[in-house]
Amino acid sequence: MRIFRRLVTVIGALSLVFILGACGKSTSSSSKSYEPKKLTVQFVPSSNANTIEAKAKPLEGLLKKQLGIPVKVSVSTDYNTIVEAMGSKKVDVGFLPPDAYVLAHKQNGAKVLLQAERYDYKEPNDQVTNQLVKDYKAQIVVRKNSGIKSIKDLKGKKIAVQDTTSSAGWIYPAVELYRHGVNINKNNIKTVQVKGHDQGVMAVYNGDADAAFVFQGARLLVQKDAKDVMKKVVPIYTTKGIPNDTITVRKDMSSKWDKKIAKAFKAIAKTKKGHEIISSVYSHENYVDAKDSNFDAIRAYDKTAKKLNQ
Repeated sequence: MRIFRRLVTVIGALSLVFILGACGKSTSSSSKSYEPKKLTVQFVPSSNANTIEAKAKPLEGLLKKQLGIPVKVSVSTDYNTIVEAMGSKKVDVGFLPPDAYVLAHKQNGAKVLLQAERYDYKEPNDQVTNQLVKDYKAQIVVRKNSGIKSIKDLKGKKIAVQDTTSSAGWIYPAVELYRHGVNINKNNIKTVQVKGHDQGVMAVYNGDADAAFVFQGARLLVQKDAKDVMKKVVPIYTTKGIPNDTITVRKDMSSKWDKKIAKAFKAIAKTKKGHEIISSVYSHENYVDAKDSNFDAIRAYDKTAKKLNQ
């Protein structure tokens, strides 16, 4: 009887060890870093989505050459869609504007790898300088003959805006209105959401909106079709600098692949073909390493933006 009891005890102990070992393996495998066999890259539509997709598609071949795996490039419908896609692991790499990055980092731990550099603009006609900068500015533009001269004149008007996670197309201009005593949600202001900053400019140009929130330089996007846009559409307010767009990866991307992806985009930006692509899509000229704290200014603006609904 004693031998039987001891045998039961030993078998029970061995079973417990086996179960714990299995649990340990399960936990370890569930937290394993992600190493893609095929990389999915997604852009957000800062201008016409179909145009962006056509321009960005050649990146597939360039990235495949750098990384050694197939690459799929696509364009999301809006900022929120790409944030959700990265959270559900349907998208590996996102070209995220700063506010969308902050949201993705907060909601699903997305990691910023790189920050874009662009050539700076000089007012009044968005003349491009030869100085590379890591930030850009938002503008509030109106028709020159509209009689709208300042932020206070926007009360009761119709404003073309981007998605509410857009720094230049919503957050920064809306907060600046608030700081000047105008609440975009309370002062009889009507907002209409358009897809792309070029569409915001054209809404003002065509008289479909009294004003638009756009990034500085957006008027240049439509100058080919609206040659007199610089004369007819003018800025009444320019914000402080906003951190430039990011190249962001999903939370579980391995550190090895973080480095490989960052290195690949830096290398592509320095090639003639690669530079032409990133410049034509987002006016990116180069990529530099980035860290999360670079976007604390965005978080401060987001905090103030919450007061708009109070």
